[in-house]
Amino acid sequence: EYDLLIEQEKELLQEKTEDKEEELREVTEHEILKKPDTILWFKDINKNDVGIVGGKGASLGEMHNRFPIPNGFCITAQAYEKEVETVQEQLMELLKIDINNPKQLEKASKEIERLILGLEMNETLQQHILKNYKELVEDVKTPFVAIRSSATAEDLPEASFAGQQATFLNVKGEKEVLKAVKECWASLFTERAIYYREINNFKHDEVLISVVVQ
Repeated sequence: EYDLLIEQEKELLQEKTEDKEEELREVTEHEILKKPDTILWFKDINKNDVGIVGGKGASLGEMHNRFPIPNGFCITAQAYEKEVETVQEQLMELLKIDINNPKQLEKASKEIERLILGLEMNETLQQHILKNYKELVEDVKTPFVAIRSSATAEDLPEASFAGQQATFLNVKGEKEVLKAVKECWASLFTERAIYYREINNFKHDEVLISVVVQ
């Protein structure tokens, strides 16, 4: 009887997750038509943009429009999606593992990290990131920024992915900024993140990641 209850609970959770993912996709498609850029400043972000800038990014946009918080911008989840297109099939192949096997999980995570960090970032995206980074720090005496991950599945009612991806503080300089962005992308596939998505029935290729620069 207990096992049956657990199964029913899992099925209910999966249904809720699928409904939430579908709702997020619909809202995101609508918002992208209005905000197609690869970079969005906090002032242009609101709570409907979770599918574009992730949970953290959307919250910061809402806060910026109400409270005096430090300014910043987000590199969109769609920019990440475009950057990993060339290795997407390899990523999905590497994720065909037994997540309850620690060695397989560790190996997959490390291989995916290597693939993403080895990507040559699109020149246009690099220029956009650095142009906005310079604008952000141009009037600051100590031009250090925080670079944080913001996954599109963060802080959902049925599951919380918060804290699973990378954060880098006191980042300074163009090379270090670009390096931290790629490391945030790669952190979408930590062992913990892979495992958590699997047990909560989230499809790996449908969870994207934005990066906050603040």
